[in-house]
Amino acid sequence: MAFSKQDLAGNYKWATEPGDHLLTGSPSRRLFDRWNGVQVLFIINSIAALSENFSIEEARKIESLINDRLPLDARSELSVFQWLQLEVRKY
Repeated sequence: MAFSKQDLAGNYKWATEPGDHLLTGSPSRRLFDRWNGVQVLFIINSIAALSENFSIEEARKIESLINDRLPLDARSELSVFQWLQLEVRKY
């Protein structure tokens, strides 16, 4: 199940950088902006791809983790992705 823009609870900026709307593949060392909705969706959907039964509730939990608990030193998509995988396992 793909999480979409309409499913997000927060206020984000959308596609301010050229190519932002074309994020594909796996999380990379690209700088992560927690206020960029395209990147937040990309990370949530990257986590969702690892689960067969991913729900909107789980996606909202991940969005909340990004907004409320993401460490400042998590600067790349890859570091955010790895941090989230550890955090999600705690619940």
